[in-house]
Amino acid sequence: MIDREIDIQTKDGAMNTFITHPEENGPHPVVVFLMDAPGKREELHDMARRLGSAGYYVMLPNLYYRRVREFKIQDATREEMFSHMDSLSNAMVCEDVATLMAFADKESPANDGKVGCVGYCMSGPFAFAAAAAFPDRIAASASFHGVYLYSDKPDSPHLDADKIKGEMYFGCAETDEYAPKQMIDDLEQYLASTNIKSRIEWYPGTEHGFVFPQREGKYNKNAAERHWERLLAMYGRCL
Repeated sequence: MIDREIDIQTKDGAMNTFITHPEENGPHPVVVFLMDAPGKREELHDMARRLGSAGYYVMLPNLYYRRVREFKIQDATREEMFSHMDSLSNAMVCEDVATLMAFADKESPANDGKVGCVGYCMSGPFAFAAAAAFPDRIAASASFHGVYLYSDKPDSPHLDADKIKGEMYFGCAETDEYAPKQMIDDLEQYLASTNIKSRIEWYPGTEHGFVFPQREGKYNKNAAERHWERLLAMYGRCL
């Protein structure tokens, strides 16, 4: 595997990004990996490497780059984390995704065709919004324990769901104070009125953050492995 840490220039500054991909048999389909609220960190780098080792060119940006180059949750308060999280919008992250794809298009190890996306927790709605914003590029997108997938906000990502041309997957924790069952039920009802190819799946016995190996008390190995199975199968079909 080849790992790189690079700065990708956006209109708002330098977006420090972790890139990983196989050494051989390229070019590889691009997957944009969108971080959860605790930020870009080695735990996520390892998850990106697992995706990359399956044959993908994975890009993991620091979405907080407009405010801070490196956010370390262990050195911050929850208030600081939520402040950074709340500073982002679907539109801002979609701009970042466009910049990432444009960069990858010039990279020889990266395929310039269909793109995959995945977002965790705070980035679940970003992955949802990106699938709608770039329907001719993003062929497979996934949200795991995503928040604000269906809300009364004017930019709620469900409002543009009918624009999606690829597959959209939602992996949901059984118990999740940040993504309550009512929100998911409302989303499922709404998606049934569209023609998009989507799937909502509940993960029994799980809580918010169940995919992260270092999330003490929340990590659920069996459910996390199912998440990898679903993600890789979808990318295999679509990319």
